[in-house]
Amino acid sequence: MDISRTAVLLDRHPLWLDAVEQVLTKIQIEVLGRSTVPQEMVALVAEHEPDVLVAELEDTSTDGAALAALREAHDRVPKLKTVVLSAVDDPKRVEAAFAAGAVAYVIKTAQPEDLSAAVRQAFDHSIYFAGQAQPVPQATVHSIGEASVLTRRELEILQLVAEGKSNAQVGRTLWVTEQTVKFHLSNIYRKLDVSNRTEASRWAQMRNLLPAPETPEAAYGGR
Repeated sequence: MDISRTAVLLDRHPLWLDAVEQVLTKIQIEVLGRSTVPQEMVALVAEHEPDVLVAELEDTSTDGAALAALREAHDRVPKLKTVVLSAVDDPKRVEAAFAAGAVAYVIKTAQPEDLSAAVRQAFDHSIYFAGQAQPVPQATVHSIGEASVLTRRELEILQLVAEGKSNAQVGRTLWVTEQTVKFHLSNIYRKLDVSNRTEASRWAQMRNLLPAPETPEAAYGGR
């Protein structure tokens, strides 16, 4: 197997360490170190300088030991990509994780493929699925520059949300789980500094990033 990237894992439950390592191994990421203690994780990161850190965040406050450890790990290895695992989807906890350097926040009820997608997204910023052939709408140069903060997948999801589709409908359209849609929406809201789907849709509309409405002529073949 051609191992192209490396990882360090943090979780207070050894069984979760085993499960996460299996997920990473399947996408050719070699686990160089595992720990159940935040400070020990920092030492492993400093020693191995991995590409990715998958870390549990279960502090009772938004400024606990795990968050401090995430910040220290990034100080030691600035290129580190951190994916946080948590049983809690509280917005304040999510924001605290991003502020500590995380690039993705995955709820522990997610499917293994959702974690795989989050890790891949941290590096490649693009995910493609069979049967997906949705055109990206035309936009002005100004709009393209602003839209570059979003990945292709995030832009596709934003367009579908702006059309009024629910998370479940977006998931069925793109052949992904509803949890994956929620994960991308969380990233979209953070990147655009908005609070909900309505504000995000308005952001896209103001920048000409939504498909133009079909004209009667186009609908009837130009007649």
